[in-house]
Amino acid sequence: MSTFAKVVCCLVLVLGVANGQGLKVGFYERTCPNAEAIVNEVMTTVFKEALSLSGPLLRMHFHDCFVRGCEGSILLNSSTHTAEKDSPPNLSLRGYQVIDRVKAALEKKCPGIVSCADILAIVARDSVVATGGKFYNVETGRRDGNVSSLSETLTNLLPPTANITTLIAGFSAKGLNVIDLVVLSGGHTIGTSHCSSFSNRLYNFTGKNDADPSMDPKYVKELKKRCKINDQTTLVEMDPGSDRKFDVDYFTLVTKRRGLFTSDQALLKNTVTSAYLTAQSNNGGSTFGHDFGVSMVKMGRIGVITGSAGQIRKFCYKNN
Repeated sequence: MSTFAKVVCCLVLVLGVANGQGLKVGFYERTCPNAEAIVNEVMTTVFKEALSLSGPLLRMHFHDCFVRGCEGSILLNSSTHTAEKDSPPNLSLRGYQVIDRVKAALEKKCPGIVSCADILAIVARDSVVATGGKFYNVETGRRDGNVSSLSETLTNLLPPTANITTLIAGFSAKGLNVIDLVVLSGGHTIGTSHCSSFSNRLYNFTGKNDADPSMDPKYVKELKKRCKINDQTTLVEMDPGSDRKFDVDYFTLVTKRRGLFTSDQALLKNTVTSAYLTAQSNNGGSTFGHDFGVSMVKMGRIGVITGSAGQIRKFCYKNN
């Protein structure tokens, strides 16, 4: 082999590794050419019925990827309630039946071909588009894992109470940088949260019956009307007024000290993330749509299973 050929070969190998270890856009082009169209057909119907599921379904992909990688373990059931979906951070997720519905449609047309992990990635993208976000190409080729552990969520999922140091370290551990952190946090532009995820900021924040001083006092007052002490059930919009619209309002709210979570407000504590927040807020989010797609694709490469490893589940909620 010539020196030039060796260099080209090495570059191809390096690019292959960088491109998600075997993932590629159009992975099912030959085996199930209409895979994404089938997913979109189901999701179009679902979102006509319940656009409110867009936020939870987007989060489901994120929560899957941060625990064991993007391999569908979030979807597995456990008779002993010890799976990822049984963990406190995941109890607010909704839409598992939608994933089952998509899987059934794909199995009817292309049995044993499309993984549940890929379904999560495609559905997340369709959730963004359905709420007005920018379309991005999803890399596919993931296979499904066969292990789901509640305990692993507690050490891998970042809590809404995380400070900026914890957030940066947690993202870095998954191969994501500070730009990915602030961009993906922008996913909070759609969806809701239980009061219990942020009530610590409203009541007795420092043990003196006070609220988080980093939060706009008027916003605190508004939230207290919705969330009483120890409220575990009430849902509050993460982006008030446009929680079903994928827009730049989230960044504007955070810059005004109206981020719902400690982890939202923490983005003002770093020069890079703070600068991005301010820039997107001031310019109408001119690059956010594109940036979000880039970071989602990057996140979708975390810990993937490809090739002959893992399995292609027939039903997403149980192993074959």
